[in-house]
Amino acid sequence: MLPRGRPRALGAAALLLLLLLLGFLLFGGDLGCERREPGGRAGAPGCFPGPLMPRVPPDGRLRRAAALDGDPGAGPGDHNRSDCGPQPPPPPKCELLHVAIVCAGHNSSRDVITLVKSMLFYRKNPLHLHLVTDAVARNILETLFHTWMVPAVRVSFYHADQLKPQVSWIPNKHYSGLYGLMKLVLPSALPAELARVIVLDTDVTFASDISELWALFAHFSDTQAIGLVENQSDWYLGNLWKNHRPWPALGRGFNTGVILLRLDRLRQAGWEQMWRLTARRELLSLPATSLADQDIFNAVIKEHPGLVQRLPCVWNVQLSDHTLAERCYSEASDLKVIHWNSPKKLRVKNKHVEFFRNFYLTFLEYDGNLLRRELFVCPSQPPPGAEQLQQALAQLDEEDPCFEFRQQQLTVHRVHVTFLPHEPPPPRPHDVTLVAQLSMDRTWPTMWCTVRGPYTPSTSFATWPWPRPSRLTSSSVTLTSCLPILSTTTSGRPGPASTAAPPVVVPTRRIRASIEQLGLGSRRKAALVVPAFETLRYRFSFPHSKVELLALLDAGTLYTFRYHEWPRGHAPTDYARWREAQAPYRVQWAANYEPYVVVPRDCPRYDPRFVGFGWNKVAHIVELDAQARQARQPLLLCPTLQEYELLVLPEAFTIHLPHAPSLDISRFRSSPTYRDCLQALKDEFHQDLSRHHGAAALKYLPALQQPQSPARG
Repeated sequence: MLPRGRPRALGAAALLLLLLLLGFLLFGGDLGCERREPGGRAGAPGCFPGPLMPRVPPDGRLRRAAALDGDPGAGPGDHNRSDCGPQPPPPPKCELLHVAIVCAGHNSSRDVITLVKSMLFYRKNPLHLHLVTDAVARNILETLFHTWMVPAVRVSFYHADQLKPQVSWIPNKHYSGLYGLMKLVLPSALPAELARVIVLDTDVTFASDISELWALFAHFSDTQAIGLVENQSDWYLGNLWKNHRPWPALGRGFNTGVILLRLDRLRQAGWEQMWRLTARRELLSLPATSLADQDIFNAVIKEHPGLVQRLPCVWNVQLSDHTLAERCYSEASDLKVIHWNSPKKLRVKNKHVEFFRNFYLTFLEYDGNLLRRELFVCPSQPPPGAEQLQQALAQLDEEDPCFEFRQQQLTVHRVHVTFLPHEPPPPRPHDVTLVAQLSMDRTWPTMWCTVRGPYTPSTSFATWPWPRPSRLTSSSVTLTSCLPILSTTTSGRPGPASTAAPPVVVPTRRIRASIEQLGLGSRRKAALVVPAFETLRYRFSFPHSKVELLALLDAGTLYTFRYHEWPRGHAPTDYARWREAQAPYRVQWAANYEPYVVVPRDCPRYDPRFVGFGWNKVAHIVELDAQARQARQPLLLCPTLQEYELLVLPEAFTIHLPHAPSLDISRFRSSPTYRDCLQALKDEFHQDLSRHHGAAALKYLPALQQPQSPARG
């Protein structure tokens, strides 16, 4: 027999368990999920909550809440979560995740880099990027990924021009043009053996590991082939303005900024014929698509709802002009992907836009070099050249006082060519392009409208203090009105081609005339010296002719470059002769000569060991002169070398503008170690010069042993 009182305790325990079970069923159990019907078709497919967007309480505060007001399925169990049961298992650690992006033009190329940086920051799996690009974007991105050298990232390119005929018959009012329709043809454009892919717009930013998104493929039923987040606006309800007539959609419709595609199932279902028939039918009554591929995707889903799998709203938080995204996010930890799907992008009106903008700018300005990290648990083929680079870096001694110099010599910078949109100038004989490396705090906008010809500035993103690239590209009139800018940007510290400040060269048409007059070409090569001057005035009207410049020189407004501090750097130019010169004249090399020169593009490159401040231009002129001496000595057989004459141009000139001292010149002036390292590099340079040019290199030995003045600016 049971002791007295035990039956009462058992009864109370049973009652408590019953109450807990009822509470679970009412507030957190299966009633929060619509049951899956055969074939996977239900009001809300699978075990996802129906609307997947929480209700905003009357006080407007952000909380965890239920679904959109008035939507079917709203209830206490419809929480903002990925599912109602166990989370899908993450993909295997080393499973290759496939991502497809359509990218065309300069602006999209910049956007896609910010997107990729956010993916790389959080990712734990190898990635294969499938990029559908035009010629401009391919040139930019091929160079960038080749120099980025990110482990466990593969990139494949697909020609957008080859896909245009498949969508060019569709009238489209969206600002993306034909490229905004190309996601429709991805099942046929991507490799036939590729079964699953994540498709992204270029204007999304990840706030989570992309493998979590890939894991949602596990929720697909046997018939579902497209995973989408519900559209977070009333666009497809047709009530935004009078006579607003959107394309047909299922409920609020879906946004196609983030898509999970089962390519194998779409091919089996006859996707190409399916979307084409739907589009042609709707275009009989609608003039064009307003939201590009999104309209056609929604029209197909309206007709075939069993294709779609609803994704949690946090995987596509949409910041459009009429967004209801606030009903989705409740706290920052909920965010997975932020989508700037308004034409206004970062300028969109939203009371939380500062939070989202700062998140985006974090990755915009993030140093991409820091993402060159290995996935240690996932062995992968290193990028071309990466293994040799790592071996060379491993041989460096970190205790060496000059370690930083030697490390920079080996660094491969991330290169983004043609960062700014431009129209290439028509090619002309003997064209001259100004190339300079500079920092963004210098007064280079004042130069853009002074240069007469193409200009190729190079700057460093990692040390970009002002202004931000987004402000430059969106608000600068100078960039679009003055001249074509063929810009190159690098990631990391300024390289060996850096100049003291952005120069102003006027005018390049006279340089072209001199090249033609001198008959320069494959048989005769020269380094054309551009005489350098400087002003100490921050407000300065640039002379547009030699006559105007000489008047300023005589008035004391201009000086020959570094006349007071380092005259030997430009003295061989012979300014007294230049005043009267009517034609180019030849000058001889002298120790520490470092003029600005115009050279053919196949000339010797700058020596990469001289980074920061000191001896980059000097070493380059030494190399040019050494080649000239070797070419004049027939006993030293080197048929590829040709004589580089130093010829001073009589009409062109460059003007140095005042600016704050750079970090490297400050270190040169204050640090004996810095100067000692520079001298060590000069000695190594002469040793290499001797190996290449033999006895001819003895000429330069006294110059290499001369100390440089720390007062030099």
